[in-house]
Amino acid sequence: MRKSAGKIALLTAFLVMLFSTLSFAATVPGGPSTNGNTSINSMLSYEDVVKTLKSIEQTSKGKVEVFTLDRFGKSEQGRSIYVAKVGTGEKKIWIQAQIHGNEKLVTEAALQLLKTYASNSSKEVQTVLEESTLYFIPMYNPDGAEMNTRGTKVMETGQLLDLNRDWAAEGGFKANESKVVYSYWAELKPDFAIDLHHQGLKQIYGTNEATSFSLGISLAPNGPTLPAYKNYNDVTRQMLAYVYDEMNGYGYTHIDRYQIVDSEKQVGYDIDIKGGVVSAMMMGLNFNGLNPENHSHPAVFFETKGNSSDGSLGQKSNGYLTKQNYLALKSLIYGYVTGEVNDVDPESWNRIPSYPLAGYWTDYNGIVPAESSGF
Repeated sequence: MRKSAGKIALLTAFLVMLFSTLSFAATVPGGPSTNGNTSINSMLSYEDVVKTLKSIEQTSKGKVEVFTLDRFGKSEQGRSIYVAKVGTGEKKIWIQAQIHGNEKLVTEAALQLLKTYASNSSKEVQTVLEESTLYFIPMYNPDGAEMNTRGTKVMETGQLLDLNRDWAAEGGFKANESKVVYSYWAELKPDFAIDLHHQGLKQIYGTNEATSFSLGISLAPNGPTLPAYKNYNDVTRQMLAYVYDEMNGYGYTHIDRYQIVDSEKQVGYDIDIKGGVVSAMMMGLNFNGLNPENHSHPAVFFETKGNSSDGSLGQKSNGYLTKQNYLALKSLIYGYVTGEVNDVDPESWNRIPSYPLAGYWTDYNGIVPAESSGF
């Protein structure tokens, strides 16, 4: 759908305005009461993460290996990006957190799970470690984490950049972090990835319950892009339907599908973002000739409510929100490793609460109406 430059500019301005006033502006019953302030003193700093990783490695009795990606480079401000490896199995699972610097609780959840794999000897844990090798990047964006900002600052140009829009075939890879992590991903060639995020405040459709946790796929199932890529349209839906059932078993009921929500019209937009990191993984992006075979794999993401820079996190709920991520991660990894997710009907994805689909929110063609996708 080709548009004139003027129309594209107007549409872009509209999307920016809409994005800032939809799900991120809602006043939600049950949300945190922080009067616009969120203390980050109790949240992990970059130094805290490094110390925690080294402590886990030292006490793991050889199970965990911690290393930096310095051979590929460092962050824009010169910080090392750390990886922790655990397990001995053939299936390679990639887990990344805090690509947005103000999304801090997901890092704590990732480290808690790493600690479980390092020290727990349960049958479930042993199965995971024997059948897979896990690669944790608990703080993808260390500079943004230290600045408590969503994006990072490209030092050469002064540009403020969202790292989760920088893995793009055209005009992407502006930040050192993107080049470093992509280079490692292309070398490692994982089999599956989980991306951990925070989101704005919204409600479960048809209720007055605040969403505490959303399950997402960055290339919309049955949307404009994903059906063309192997079986990812099915397997990603199977994975998240599996997580939804497992989380309900834990008693977590405020879970829905990730959407951009128009609360006035009570409709939602599934995202179809090609410049996002896990989207590029599913599409097999070949940047700078580093992935000539176009290696790709399925990927999903989790979204926890609130972030640490807009006053939408409350201290009392932080433990609960962290635990959600921990349990969802642990469940999905086990289901993937054992093959249990393959027994799930992909259409069970539709059981996860969601708003009526109005269209697809893209980073390449504005909003695409649902009926235009062809599926």
